[in-house]
Amino acid sequence: MKEVVRKKISEAVGKIYDGAIDSLNYTVEIPKKSENGDFATNVAFLLAKELRKAPAKIAEDILRNLDESFFHKVEIAGGGFINFFISYKQFHKFLLDILENEENLTEKTKNPLKIQVEFVSANPTGPLHVGHGRGASYGDSLARILSAAGHEVCREYYVNDAGNQMNNLAKSIYARYSDLTGGDYPFPGDGYRGEYIIAIAEKLKSEFGDSLLSKDEDDALSVCLDRGKSFILNEIKDDLRDFNVEFDKWFSEQSLYDEGKVEDTLNFLNENNKIYEADSALWFKSAEYNDDKDRVLRKSDGELTYFASDIAYHRDKFERGFDKVIDVWGADHHGYVDRMKAAVNALGRDENDLYVALVQMVSLIKDGNKISMSTRAGQFVTLKWLVDEVGASAARFFYLMRDINSQFEFDIDLAKSKTSDNPVYYVQYGHARVCSLFAKLKEKGISASVGENVERLEKKDEIEIIKKMYDFRNVLNQAASNYQPHRIVYYLQELAGLLHSYYYTTPIIVEDDKELTNARITLCKGVAIVIRYALNLLGIKAVERM
Repeated sequence: MKEVVRKKISEAVGKIYDGAIDSLNYTVEIPKKSENGDFATNVAFLLAKELRKAPAKIAEDILRNLDESFFHKVEIAGGGFINFFISYKQFHKFLLDILENEENLTEKTKNPLKIQVEFVSANPTGPLHVGHGRGASYGDSLARILSAAGHEVCREYYVNDAGNQMNNLAKSIYARYSDLTGGDYPFPGDGYRGEYIIAIAEKLKSEFGDSLLSKDEDDALSVCLDRGKSFILNEIKDDLRDFNVEFDKWFSEQSLYDEGKVEDTLNFLNENNKIYEADSALWFKSAEYNDDKDRVLRKSDGELTYFASDIAYHRDKFERGFDKVIDVWGADHHGYVDRMKAAVNALGRDENDLYVALVQMVSLIKDGNKISMSTRAGQFVTLKWLVDEVGASAARFFYLMRDINSQFEFDIDLAKSKTSDNPVYYVQYGHARVCSLFAKLKEKGISASVGENVERLEKKDEIEIIKKMYDFRNVLNQAASNYQPHRIVYYLQELAGLLHSYYYTTPIIVEDDKELTNARITLCKGVAIVIRYALNLLGIKAVERM
């Protein structure tokens, strides 16, 4: 509607001003107070100098030349500001449009991009914990939002299945297997101590008995690594599926080495004078790209760093044709951002083609107390436990209630409560409440026609609800442009609040006025459509009864 208002203003100004109106840079904004209209413009003030007239007089001239058929009312305020009140017919038309097709809620971008969102990417050395859950809910919801805005999106999980961490995993499993089968293999000092390691060892014992003890150590460790990685990855996939998260691609770090892509990338950087040797090590010239110092790619002992494979991975991403790459990392990786952007730049891409979202820590609160966690000691709360405790919908909604740049305390008791204090319950109940209205109509034998008599919707709170529904387009565009799914959460709480207030103050089913019932049922149906659509963007299913 903003674009239509701007067009109407341009047409009116064109009749009183010969210059190029676009050069005026005037604004069309939503006023902070609803009594000042749906939109307001300062165009009269910018024309005052050009036309040598008072802004209020210019505003009057604009109104005389304005096509007012789109508006309910237009008024001059503040000595020259023009306030526009959109015609109720336009809001009624929007309501009918979304009843016809929920895709009318969105306004697709005119510049669609091919975007990769890489998220979670937890090391396959143990189960997902609650910290991973925040990154999973953010990444998946962002991908859904970007798709809804019209972009082509690929969800990707980077499997860190190379390097010393995997060696430690194999040794940890073999040590536990050895304990179970009478061997004496020492547990590594920096090994993984969770109960899941014992579970993997027990599976190995069931499959191999004690025969691995008689194998060459490297062969035995290879078996432990293969079985352990497979077991853990399958558990991760199951946990994510239960969390309503699916990936389009699972990308193996080891494949970068097996297919020669790491060495090929190092050769590319060498040919373009982006690396050098010093102190028996290979260095990347990251300081040339606003990083605070150069970074090692190959250590003096010949071992490649993780940064080397990360550069190769991002080169592979862009070679697959992505216009934009979004990496979702834990906040503890903040020091890695500048060097990764430097690498992207050295690969011949604009550093802004890479966006890194840093997800802050999550603390769990239960019975008023913080739950302590230590990943290294194997004492952590798994994502699976949280989903079993509060449900996937509540978990995802709570994770998304705050900007990821803020640390977050997850109140388990609140997430499980069935009161209006629980935000996800409050929103879900809005959808269920509309469903119950239709059940009540059926129970009473009342025939109501959705989509008819919407012109009867003229109360202030009814129009405000439709305006809020229409505002979803703007909220979605802002969430997509700024990579901020939490905007959808805020919006849902506000829309649900308007619905609940309307339900308590206004009779929806008016038995002696079928037309009014039709109109109000239609309004409620529209709200339910918006709630369901927005919840789906957060990976949450709308419920019909609670």
